[in-house]
Amino acid sequence: MNRHQKKQFLCYTIIGLNSFATTIYFTYVYFLLHDKFGFSDKANLAVAALLGLIYAFSAWQGGKFGQRYGNIFSVKLGFTLMGTAFAIGPMLDTAVGQIVVAMVVSASVCLTWPMLEALVTEGEAPARVPHAVGLYNVTWAATNALALFVGGALIEKLGYASLFWVPLIFMVVQLAMMFYLQRIYQPAAQTESTPAPESHRAPPADAKKFQQLAWLANPFAYIAINTLVAVLPGIAVKFHLTPMFAGFACSLWGFMRLAAFVLFWRWDGWHYRFRWLVTAFALIIASFAAILITPNLPTVLVAQFFFGTAIGLIYYSSLFYAMDASEAKSEHGGIHEATVGIGNCIGPAVGAVSLQLLPQTANAGALAVTGLLLCGLGGLLILRRVSG
Repeated sequence: MNRHQKKQFLCYTIIGLNSFATTIYFTYVYFLLHDKFGFSDKANLAVAALLGLIYAFSAWQGGKFGQRYGNIFSVKLGFTLMGTAFAIGPMLDTAVGQIVVAMVVSASVCLTWPMLEALVTEGEAPARVPHAVGLYNVTWAATNALALFVGGALIEKLGYASLFWVPLIFMVVQLAMMFYLQRIYQPAAQTESTPAPESHRAPPADAKKFQQLAWLANPFAYIAINTLVAVLPGIAVKFHLTPMFAGFACSLWGFMRLAAFVLFWRWDGWHYRFRWLVTAFALIIASFAAILITPNLPTVLVAQFFFGTAIGLIYYSSLFYAMDASEAKSEHGGIHEATVGIGNCIGPAVGAVSLQLLPQTANAGALAVTGLLLCGLGGLLILRRVSG
Protein backbone atom coordinates (compact mmCIF):
# COMPACT_ATOMS: atom_id res chain seq x y z
CA MET A 1 0.00 0.00 0.00
CA ASN A 2 1.44 3.40 -0.93
CA ARG A 3 0.84 6.55 1.10
CA HIS A 4 -2.17 7.62 -0.93
CA GLN A 5 -3.84 4.24 -0.52
CA LYS A 6 -3.16 4.22 3.24
CA LYS A 7 -4.61 7.71 3.49
CA GLN A 8 -7.76 6.66 1.65
CA PHE A 9 -8.18 3.51 3.76
CA LEU A 10 -7.88 5.50 6.99
CA CYS A 11 -10.25 8.20 5.73
CA TYR A 12 -12.98 5.74 4.75
CA THR A 13 -12.63 3.88 8.04
CA ILE A 14 -12.97 7.12 9.99
CA ILE A 15 -15.98 8.09 7.87
CA GLY A 16 -17.72 4.83 8.72
CA LEU A 17 -17.00 5.14 12.45
CA ASN A 18 -18.06 8.78 12.53
CA SER A 19 -21.33 8.01 10.78
CA PHE A 20 -22.20 5.19 13.18
CA ALA A 21 -21.42 7.22 16.30
CA THR A 22 -23.22 10.41 15.29
CA THR A 23 -26.24 8.59 13.83
CA ILE A 24 -26.87 6.68 17.05
CA TYR A 25 -26.67 9.88 19.04
CA PHE A 26 -28.70 12.21 16.80
CA THR A 27 -31.42 9.62 16.16
CA TYR A 28 -31.97 8.34 19.68
CA VAL A 29 -31.44 11.56 21.63
CA TYR A 30 -35.09 12.26 20.80
CA PHE A 31 -36.06 9.02 22.54
CA LEU A 32 -34.04 10.18 25.56
CA LEU A 33 -35.88 13.51 25.60
CA HIS A 34 -39.23 11.76 25.15
CA ASP A 35 -38.76 8.97 27.69
CA LYS A 36 -36.78 10.78 30.39
CA PHE A 37 -38.11 14.33 30.14
CA GLY A 38 -41.56 13.83 28.60
CA PHE A 39 -40.91 15.71 25.35
CA SER A 40 -43.80 15.59 22.86
CA ASP A 41 -43.44 15.50 19.08
CA LYS A 42 -43.80 19.28 19.07
CA ALA A 43 -40.99 19.74 21.60
CA ASN A 44 -38.71 17.27 19.81
CA LEU A 45 -39.36 19.05 16.51
CA ALA A 46 -38.39 22.35 18.14
CA VAL A 47 -35.14 20.83 19.38
CA ALA A 48 -34.45 19.38 15.93
CA ALA A 49 -35.01 22.80 14.35
CA LEU A 50 -32.55 24.38 16.79
CA LEU A 51 -29.90 21.74 16.08
CA GLY A 52 -30.46 22.12 12.35
CA LEU A 53 -29.91 25.88 12.56
CA ILE A 54 -26.67 25.35 14.45
CA TYR A 55 -25.57 22.71 11.96
CA ALA A 56 -26.25 24.94 8.94
CA PHE A 57 -24.19 27.84 10.28
CA SER A 58 -21.42 25.62 11.65
CA ALA A 59 -21.08 23.60 8.42
CA TRP A 60 -20.78 26.76 6.34
CA GLN A 61 -18.09 28.15 8.65
CA GLY A 62 -16.54 24.72 9.19
CA GLY A 63 -15.82 24.34 5.48
CA LYS A 64 -14.06 27.71 5.46
CA PHE A 65 -12.18 26.78 8.64
CA GLY A 66 -10.88 23.58 7.08
CA GLN A 67 -9.90 25.38 3.88
CA ARG A 68 -7.89 27.89 5.93
CA TYR A 69 -6.36 25.80 8.71
CA GLY A 70 -6.19 22.38 7.09
CA ASN A 71 -8.49 19.40 6.89
CA ILE A 72 -6.66 17.20 9.37
CA PHE A 73 -6.43 19.84 12.10
CA SER A 74 -10.13 20.61 11.68
CA VAL A 75 -11.19 16.96 11.96
CA LYS A 76 -9.03 16.41 15.04
CA LEU A 77 -10.58 19.45 16.70
CA GLY A 78 -14.07 18.23 15.84
CA PHE A 79 -13.47 14.79 17.36
CA THR A 80 -11.98 16.36 20.50
CA LEU A 81 -14.96 18.66 21.05
CA MET A 82 -17.50 15.90 20.38
CA GLY A 83 -15.68 13.52 22.68
CA THR A 84 -15.71 16.11 25.46
CA ALA A 85 -19.46 16.64 25.03
CA PHE A 86 -20.15 12.90 25.08
CA ALA A 87 -18.06 12.54 28.27
CA ILE A 88 -20.08 15.26 30.02
CA GLY A 89 -23.51 14.13 28.74
CA PRO A 90 -24.19 11.28 31.24
CA MET A 91 -23.50 13.65 34.15
CA LEU A 92 -26.34 16.01 33.25
CA ASP A 93 -29.83 15.27 34.56
CA THR A 94 -31.78 18.17 33.04
CA ALA A 95 -33.37 18.59 29.64
CA VAL A 96 -31.58 21.92 29.19
CA GLY A 97 -28.24 20.24 29.88
CA GLN A 98 -28.94 17.52 27.32
CA ILE A 99 -29.96 20.08 24.71
CA VAL A 100 -26.73 22.04 25.30
CA VAL A 101 -24.72 18.82 24.79
CA ALA A 102 -26.61 18.19 21.56
CA MET A 103 -25.87 21.75 20.42
CA VAL A 104 -22.14 21.29 21.05
CA VAL A 105 -22.09 17.97 19.19
CA SER A 106 -24.09 19.47 16.31
CA ALA A 107 -21.60 22.32 15.93
CA SER A 108 -18.51 20.14 16.39
CA VAL A 109 -19.48 17.48 13.85
CA CYS A 110 -19.36 20.21 11.20
CA LEU A 111 -15.60 20.36 11.67
CA THR A 112 -15.42 16.79 10.39
CA TRP A 113 -17.78 16.05 7.49
CA PRO A 114 -16.79 18.80 5.01
CA MET A 115 -13.12 18.01 5.54
CA LEU A 116 -13.54 14.24 5.29
CA GLU A 117 -15.45 14.79 2.03
CA ALA A 118 -12.54 16.87 0.77
CA LEU A 119 -9.86 14.42 1.93
CA VAL A 120 -11.27 11.47 0.00
CA THR A 121 -11.40 13.42 -3.28
CA GLU A 122 -8.12 15.25 -2.79
CA GLY A 123 -5.35 14.01 -5.06
CA GLU A 124 -7.69 11.99 -7.27
CA ALA A 125 -7.62 12.30 -11.04
CA PRO A 126 -10.79 14.01 -12.36
CA ALA A 127 -12.08 10.73 -13.77
CA ARG A 128 -11.77 9.11 -10.33
CA VAL A 129 -13.70 11.76 -8.41
CA PRO A 130 -17.05 9.96 -9.02
CA HIS A 131 -15.53 6.75 -7.64
CA ALA A 132 -14.23 8.53 -4.52
CA VAL A 133 -17.56 10.25 -3.89
CA GLY A 134 -19.39 6.96 -4.43
CA LEU A 135 -17.25 5.05 -1.97
CA TYR A 136 -17.62 7.89 0.54
CA ASN A 137 -21.41 7.72 0.28
CA VAL A 138 -21.58 3.93 0.50
CA THR A 139 -19.28 3.91 3.54
CA TRP A 140 -21.17 6.39 5.68
CA ALA A 141 -24.58 5.12 4.55
CA ALA A 142 -23.73 1.53 5.52
CA THR A 143 -22.81 2.40 9.09
CA ASN A 144 -25.64 4.94 9.26
CA ALA A 145 -28.21 2.26 8.40
CA LEU A 146 -26.61 -0.13 10.89
CA ALA A 147 -26.81 2.51 13.63
CA LEU A 148 -30.48 3.20 12.85
CA PHE A 149 -31.16 -0.53 13.09
CA VAL A 150 -29.29 -1.39 16.28
CA GLY A 151 -29.50 1.90 18.17
CA GLY A 152 -32.86 1.17 19.79
CA ALA A 153 -31.72 -2.27 20.90
CA LEU A 154 -28.52 -0.78 22.32
CA ILE A 155 -30.48 1.70 24.43
CA GLU A 156 -32.97 -0.92 25.56
CA LYS A 157 -30.29 -3.40 26.63
CA LEU A 158 -27.59 -1.04 27.96
CA GLY A 159 -29.57 2.03 29.02
CA TYR A 160 -29.46 5.62 27.87
CA ALA A 161 -25.90 6.07 29.17
CA SER A 162 -24.78 4.07 26.13
CA LEU A 163 -26.04 6.95 23.98
CA PHE A 164 -22.94 8.80 25.19
CA TRP A 165 -20.21 6.30 26.00
CA VAL A 166 -20.49 4.35 22.74
CA PRO A 167 -19.91 7.50 20.61
CA LEU A 168 -17.20 8.58 23.07
CA ILE A 169 -15.25 5.37 22.46
CA PHE A 170 -15.59 5.92 18.73
CA MET A 171 -14.28 9.51 19.05
CA VAL A 172 -11.19 8.35 20.92
CA VAL A 173 -10.45 5.70 18.27
CA GLN A 174 -11.01 8.16 15.44
CA LEU A 175 -8.77 10.77 17.04
CA ALA A 176 -5.96 8.23 17.32
CA MET A 177 -6.43 7.33 13.66
CA MET A 178 -6.26 11.01 12.68
CA PHE A 179 -2.89 11.38 14.41
CA TYR A 180 -1.59 8.43 12.41
CA LEU A 181 -3.10 9.88 9.23
CA GLN A 182 -1.26 13.13 9.92
CA ARG A 183 2.04 11.24 10.02
CA ILE A 184 1.61 9.70 6.55
CA TYR A 185 -0.30 12.56 4.94
CA GLN A 186 1.08 14.31 1.87
CA PRO A 187 -0.39 17.34 0.09
CA ALA A 188 -2.51 16.57 -2.95
CA ALA A 189 0.19 17.56 -5.42
CA GLN A 190 2.55 14.91 -4.01
CA THR A 191 0.15 12.02 -3.64
CA GLU A 192 0.65 8.84 -5.61
CA SER A 193 -2.67 8.14 -7.27
CA THR A 194 -3.55 5.50 -9.76
CA PRO A 195 -4.00 6.90 -13.28
CA ALA A 196 -7.48 6.57 -14.67
CA PRO A 197 -8.85 7.05 -18.15
CA GLU A 198 -10.65 10.30 -18.79
CA SER A 199 -14.41 10.11 -18.73
CA HIS A 200 -17.12 12.34 -20.14
CA ARG A 201 -17.25 15.68 -18.36
CA ALA A 202 -20.24 18.00 -18.39
CA PRO A 203 -19.67 21.47 -19.85
CA PRO A 204 -18.82 24.01 -17.11
CA ALA A 205 -22.15 25.80 -17.53
CA ASP A 206 -24.06 22.55 -17.04
CA ALA A 207 -21.96 21.57 -14.05
CA LYS A 208 -22.71 24.85 -12.28
CA LYS A 209 -26.42 24.61 -13.14
CA PHE A 210 -26.77 21.12 -11.75
CA GLN A 211 -24.80 22.09 -8.66
CA GLN A 212 -27.40 24.79 -7.98
CA LEU A 213 -30.33 22.44 -8.65
CA ALA A 214 -28.94 19.81 -6.31
CA TRP A 215 -28.18 22.39 -3.62
CA LEU A 216 -31.83 23.42 -3.78
CA ALA A 217 -33.12 19.84 -3.65
CA ASN A 218 -30.86 18.60 -0.84
CA PRO A 219 -32.19 20.79 1.99
CA PHE A 220 -35.72 19.69 1.11
CA ALA A 221 -34.62 16.06 1.35
CA TYR A 222 -33.32 16.80 4.83
CA ILE A 223 -36.51 18.65 5.69
CA ALA A 224 -38.16 15.25 5.29
CA ILE A 225 -35.40 13.25 7.01
CA ASN A 226 -35.01 15.36 10.13
CA THR A 227 -38.75 15.75 10.57
CA LEU A 228 -39.09 11.97 10.39
CA VAL A 229 -36.25 11.33 12.85
CA ALA A 230 -37.58 13.86 15.37
CA VAL A 231 -41.03 12.23 15.49
CA LEU A 232 -39.80 8.63 15.64
CA PRO A 233 -40.80 8.40 19.32
CA GLY A 234 -44.32 9.45 18.29
CA ILE A 235 -44.38 6.85 15.52
CA ALA A 236 -43.26 4.24 18.05
CA VAL A 237 -46.13 5.19 20.36
CA LYS A 238 -48.65 5.10 17.49
CA PHE A 239 -47.70 1.54 16.55
CA HIS A 240 -46.95 0.40 20.12
CA LEU A 241 -43.26 -0.22 19.42
CA THR A 242 -40.42 -0.22 21.93
CA PRO A 243 -37.28 1.77 20.96
CA MET A 244 -35.68 -1.49 19.80
CA PHE A 245 -38.53 -2.43 17.48
CA ALA A 246 -38.93 1.18 16.34
CA GLY A 247 -35.30 1.00 15.25
CA PHE A 248 -35.89 -2.25 13.43
CA ALA A 249 -39.05 -1.04 11.66
CA CYS A 250 -37.98 2.52 10.86
CA SER A 251 -34.43 1.87 9.66
CA LEU A 252 -35.51 0.32 6.35
CA TRP A 253 -35.20 3.62 4.51
CA GLY A 254 -31.55 3.82 5.61
CA PHE A 255 -30.78 0.46 4.00
CA MET A 256 -32.60 1.53 0.84
CA ARG A 257 -30.51 4.71 0.74
CA LEU A 258 -27.41 2.52 1.01
CA ALA A 259 -28.62 0.37 -1.91
CA ALA A 260 -29.30 3.53 -3.92
CA PHE A 261 -25.78 4.79 -3.20
CA VAL A 262 -24.30 1.53 -4.48
CA LEU A 263 -26.41 1.74 -7.64
CA PHE A 264 -25.61 5.38 -8.37
CA TRP A 265 -21.94 4.80 -7.59
CA ARG A 266 -21.58 1.94 -10.06
CA TRP A 267 -23.86 3.42 -12.74
CA ASP A 268 -23.37 7.00 -13.91
CA GLY A 269 -26.31 7.30 -16.30
CA TRP A 270 -27.97 9.73 -13.88
CA HIS A 271 -25.14 12.27 -14.07
CA TYR A 272 -26.45 15.65 -15.26
CA ARG A 273 -29.94 14.25 -16.03
CA PHE A 274 -32.65 16.51 -14.61
CA ARG A 275 -35.44 13.94 -14.91
CA TRP A 276 -33.74 11.74 -12.31
CA LEU A 277 -33.51 14.62 -9.84
CA VAL A 278 -37.12 15.76 -10.24
CA THR A 279 -38.52 12.20 -10.07
CA ALA A 280 -36.63 11.57 -6.84
CA PHE A 281 -38.02 14.80 -5.38
CA ALA A 282 -41.59 13.77 -6.21
CA LEU A 283 -41.06 10.33 -4.64
CA ILE A 284 -39.79 11.91 -1.42
CA ILE A 285 -42.99 13.93 -1.08
CA ALA A 286 -45.32 10.98 -1.60
CA SER A 287 -43.39 8.54 0.57
CA PHE A 288 -42.84 11.05 3.39
CA ALA A 289 -46.56 11.72 3.63
CA ALA A 290 -47.30 8.00 3.60
CA ILE A 291 -44.82 7.24 6.41
CA LEU A 292 -46.17 9.90 8.77
CA ILE A 293 -49.87 9.86 7.98
CA THR A 294 -50.82 6.24 7.35
CA PRO A 295 -52.21 4.27 10.33
CA ASN A 296 -50.92 1.03 8.81
CA LEU A 297 -47.42 -0.26 9.66
CA PRO A 298 -46.97 -2.36 6.46
CA THR A 299 -47.65 0.78 4.41
CA VAL A 300 -44.95 2.58 6.40
CA LEU A 301 -42.50 -0.19 5.54
CA VAL A 302 -43.33 -0.10 1.81
CA ALA A 303 -43.09 3.71 1.69
CA GLN A 304 -39.58 3.53 3.13
CA PHE A 305 -38.39 1.69 0.01
CA PHE A 306 -39.22 4.71 -2.12
CA PHE A 307 -38.19 7.26 0.51
CA GLY A 308 -34.70 5.82 0.98
CA THR A 309 -34.05 5.41 -2.74
CA ALA A 310 -35.13 8.96 -3.57
CA ILE A 311 -33.18 10.44 -0.64
CA GLY A 312 -30.13 8.55 -1.91
CA LEU A 313 -30.22 10.12 -5.35
CA ILE A 314 -30.76 13.67 -4.13
CA TYR A 315 -28.01 13.52 -1.51
CA TYR A 316 -25.65 11.84 -3.96
CA SER A 317 -26.38 14.52 -6.55
CA SER A 318 -25.69 17.36 -4.12
CA LEU A 319 -22.33 16.00 -3.00
CA PHE A 320 -21.23 14.77 -6.42
CA TYR A 321 -21.94 18.08 -8.15
CA ALA A 322 -20.29 20.00 -5.29
CA MET A 323 -17.10 17.95 -5.60
CA ASP A 324 -17.18 17.61 -9.39
CA ALA A 325 -17.61 21.29 -10.20
CA SER A 326 -15.27 22.83 -7.63
CA GLU A 327 -11.62 23.05 -6.69
CA ALA A 328 -12.22 24.52 -3.20
CA LYS A 329 -13.44 21.17 -1.95
CA SER A 330 -13.46 21.83 1.80
CA GLU A 331 -15.39 25.07 1.39
CA HIS A 332 -17.84 23.59 -1.10
CA GLY A 333 -18.19 20.49 1.06
CA GLY A 334 -19.13 22.91 3.83
CA ILE A 335 -21.78 24.49 1.60
CA HIS A 336 -23.14 21.02 0.83
CA GLU A 337 -23.36 20.24 4.56
CA ALA A 338 -24.87 23.67 5.25
CA THR A 339 -27.73 22.83 2.89
CA VAL A 340 -28.25 19.70 4.99
CA GLY A 341 -28.48 21.89 8.09
CA ILE A 342 -30.95 24.28 6.45
CA GLY A 343 -33.27 21.38 5.75
CA ASN A 344 -32.71 19.98 9.23
CA CYS A 345 -33.88 23.31 10.64
CA ILE A 346 -36.76 24.31 8.38
CA GLY A 347 -38.66 21.01 8.31
CA PRO A 348 -38.93 20.47 12.07
CA ALA A 349 -39.59 24.19 12.60
CA VAL A 350 -42.58 24.10 10.26
CA GLY A 351 -43.81 20.91 11.90
CA ALA A 352 -43.50 22.36 15.41
CA VAL A 353 -45.26 25.61 14.49
CA SER A 354 -48.09 23.69 12.81
CA LEU A 355 -48.62 21.55 15.89
CA GLN A 356 -48.62 24.69 18.03
CA LEU A 357 -51.17 26.51 15.85
CA LEU A 358 -53.37 23.50 15.09
CA PRO A 359 -53.09 21.23 18.14
CA GLN A 360 -56.45 19.57 17.46
CA THR A 361 -55.73 18.76 13.80
CA ALA A 362 -54.51 15.23 13.22
CA ASN A 363 -51.20 15.08 11.35
CA ALA A 364 -50.95 18.91 11.24
CA GLY A 365 -47.15 18.79 11.29
CA ALA A 366 -46.89 16.09 8.62
CA LEU A 367 -49.32 17.91 6.33
CA ALA A 368 -47.55 21.25 6.75
CA VAL A 369 -44.13 19.74 5.94
CA THR A 370 -45.60 17.90 2.95
CA GLY A 371 -46.90 21.25 1.68
CA LEU A 372 -43.45 22.72 2.16
CA LEU A 373 -41.93 19.89 0.13
CA LEU A 374 -44.41 20.60 -2.68
CA CYS A 375 -43.22 24.22 -2.69
CA GLY A 376 -39.68 22.93 -3.02
CA LEU A 377 -40.64 20.84 -6.03
CA GLY A 378 -42.14 23.95 -7.64
CA GLY A 379 -38.95 25.86 -6.89
CA LEU A 380 -36.84 23.15 -8.51
CA LEU A 381 -38.90 23.31 -11.70
CA ILE A 382 -38.71 27.13 -11.78
CA LEU A 383 -34.92 27.12 -11.25
CA ARG A 384 -34.54 24.59 -14.04
CA ARG A 385 -36.52 26.80 -16.42
CA VAL A 386 -34.73 30.00 -15.41
CA SER A 387 -31.28 28.43 -15.71
CA GLY A 388 -32.12 26.93 -19.10
